[in-house]
Amino acid sequence: MSLGKSVERASDFFCIAIVLRISTYDWEPELQTERMNSKEKGETNVNSLNDKVAVSTDEMYVILGASGNTGSIVADFLLSKGKKVRVVGRDAARLERFVRKGADAFTATLSDAAALTKAFSGARAAYLLLPPITSREDQERESDAIAKAVTESGLRYAVYLSSYGAQVPEGTGPVTGLHSSEQKLNGIGGLNVLHLRAAYFMENNLAAIGMIQGMGIFGHALLPDLKLPMAATRDVGDYAARRLLDLDFSGKETRELLGERDLSMTEATTIIARGIGKPDLRYVQFPYDQVQQVLEQMGMTPKKAAVYIEMFKAINTGVLVPQEPRSRENTTPTSFETFVQDVFAPAYHGTAAAA
Repeated sequence: MSLGKSVERASDFFCIAIVLRISTYDWEPELQTERMNSKEKGETNVNSLNDKVAVSTDEMYVILGASGNTGSIVADFLLSKGKKVRVVGRDAARLERFVRKGADAFTATLSDAAALTKAFSGARAAYLLLPPITSREDQERESDAIAKAVTESGLRYAVYLSSYGAQVPEGTGPVTGLHSSEQKLNGIGGLNVLHLRAAYFMENNLAAIGMIQGMGIFGHALLPDLKLPMAATRDVGDYAARRLLDLDFSGKETRELLGERDLSMTEATTIIARGIGKPDLRYVQFPYDQVQQVLEQMGMTPKKAAVYIEMFKAINTGVLVPQEPRSRENTTPTSFETFVQDVFAPAYHGTAAAA
């Protein structure tokens, strides 16, 4: 199949998502980010809880992005341990399942410093993250608001979801915003913060399901044979939850989470092919200009699409790389084979059955 001839069809299936950092409520690409959804009915009722936040709370944990891939794991884990948990989000309906388990729901946007200050009030620790990027300017506004709220609330402990490569100050697309946010949190006196620089999320690959079904290929801008760390969001959430429970960090610390092993996109595609019963599935690298075109056809502005292209280039050229040698401490348990068996294949076949 000619790539040039396939671009128009690719626009119907090619979905690149980032979870920086991702993770969304169901799945993201992120590098790492998680989505705060829009307001829905029921928010007014939950929002009334905002006015009842206690000034002093015993062992309260605040979770941003609680209905996301990693945040939901953190919230569920802490609730299972009998901890007091305040879940924060824009969509009241998505917070209800935590309320049924005993959590306090708080509606806020991540650019509202006053609301976040109230949410953090009286808390011992918080799980922090940025939502998926809409623009670099919005990233800065959101990280400014979070840092201001942390400062004004007097929060003492935080685990912040960042991304591998966040040590690089510029030229890395959305990860540049994570670097900036790390620096803002590092500048807060009295805050003990652990930056979790997570690997490329395995869940990013779920975005390829439509393309695999519609075109019979797995396409992306990443080099086919470049090995990169891939981690399951459940491992990242579990690690964050345990560090929040133990609060065994002090000052400003960083921990990379590099997944079970490094994989190339070609290797990942081979594992997916076996897992879904399509042995002929192959990986195709798309040129940057065609990826930019597809992203714009999906509704991104040229400026926003260019931010993602910058990140893909940074990965391909070795600018976005981990700093830590792989070790027992930064290796997480879920293999890509297990992810495909437990998550990708069921999603693929469920989507196929519904089509």
